[in-house]
Amino acid sequence: MSSHDTSDTTTTSPALVALAWALVGIPLAYGLWQTLVKASALFTG
Repeated sequence: MSSHDTSDTTTTSPALVALAWALVGIPLAYGLWQTLVKASALFTG
């Protein structure tokens, strides 16, 4: 068996992580909001 060092890690910029979350989170939040608005219209008349 060969021994490989698997402790090599790379760091990701916190700004890049925040941007990635924003790219997913903003449309998701908008879609959920629109779903709630349209669903409430169904139940409130």
